[in-house]
This record gives sequence, structure tokens and C-alpha cells, in this order.
Amino acid sequence: MAGKSTFIRQTALIVLLAHTGSFVPAERATIGLVDRIFTRIGSSDELHAGQSTFMVEMTETANILHHATPRSLVILDEIGRGTSTLDGLSLAWAIAETIARIGCRALFATHYHELTSLAERLPNVTNLHVAVREWGEQIIFLYRILPGRTDRSYGIHVAKIAGLPRETVDRASQLLETLAVQTEHSALPEDMRPKSPAKGAQLGLFTEYLDHPAIDELRTLNLDAMTPMQAFDALRELKQRL
Repeated sequence: MAGKSTFIRQTALIVLLAHTGSFVPAERATIGLVDRIFTRIGSSDELHAGQSTFMVEMTETANILHHATPRSLVILDEIGRGTSTLDGLSLAWAIAETIARIGCRALFATHYHELTSLAERLPNVTNLHVAVREWGEQIIFLYRILPGRTDRSYGIHVAKIAGLPRETVDRASQLLETLAVQTEHSALPEDMRPKSPAKGAQLGLFTEYLDHPAIDELRTLNLDAMTPMQAFDALRELKQRL
């Protein structure tokens, strides 16, 4: 809808046209030599071969990471969306870091806003975003690429445009506000989360809070190693303590 997929795909096509000696749709272009163009775009499966959509995605990405060189062009559109949110974010984060380490030219489109912090940590990573104008409850896609990050997506607006029932869209908006509050900073790596005040430090009035001891215990729980009953018992005990 906003045009980011079109933008990154046209980049790959322009590079390909230039390397075949063709004209490109631009008044002026400086395009360096590329040894290969790698793309991971779209969603497809190979069920006849026992491969899910996510498996195909990971297989294609693995091929890119194993064979890309500093002279390659890599186009990635939405990595990690075919699994759980935390798994997908972790994979997308690690894949982006690997590509940065390879040093190839790459365009990586994602809705994982947490990834935009990589530009602050890695010197060869830059954020770009598609310009959007908000007009009341409406949005207008401007189809312009601007420097810098964006802090939100417009999936609910697109769902509304697509014709989802009004009550469904309104409910999704309510849930988005709730989930945004609950998950703020939680998906960031430990070294990038806001720091808790040091023990004994004076708290700022209205702006800082001490964690309840149950919160610290919750952080130490290894949910992957617990049975559903153990997890239920732990939750019941934490609720009693709170």
C-alpha cells in the first residue's frame, strides 16, 4: 500500500537493467558493479515437498547469507513473519546484523520497528521510511522515501480500506493500544532496554517506579522448560503475591 515493496523491487530491476546495458528509468544514476542480485520477496510454500511458507523463506535466506559477498545486492522483504513474533523478530534482527557484517548493499523492508535501532549501533546501517500523511482518521500514502525511522505501521488503516467490518476495526484499534502499552521495550535486547534505577537510588517523582518482586521472579521463569500445569501454578502464585 505505501510502496516500500515496489521501491526495493524496482531497485533490483534497475540494477539488472544497467548490467545488461539497458537504459534505466531515471534522469541520472550511479550504479556500481554487482556480482549477484539476491532477493527474498513474497510468500510461497512448497507443500508437495513438505516445506511450509516459513521454511521456504528460511531456505532462501540461508542461501543469501551463505553466498552474498560485499559486491552483492540483497533485497529482503519482510523476514520472520511466518513464525511467532519473538522468534521472527530475533531472526530478522540476527539476519540484518549478518548482512551488515558481510558489507553488501541491501534493502531490508520490515514492520519490526525494533530493528530501526540497529542504525544507532552499526555504522553501515541507515533507516529510510515511506512518507504517510494522516488526515483525521484517514491516511494518505505519499509514495516518497525519506530518511529516518518510523514508529508505527498502518495495518489497521489498510484493513479498514479493505472493507473489514467497522466493529472489527474498532476492536483492533482498542487491542493495539493495550498491546502497545504492555509490550513497549519488551522485545528489545537486554542491553537496549531502559535501565532500572540502581538499588538505593532516589526515584524521580511520578516518572520512575520500583518493580514488584514478583516481576523479577517472572523474568527468571523458563517457560519453555515448564509444563502447562507448572506454568499455571506459577501464574497463580504470582497473582497471589501481587
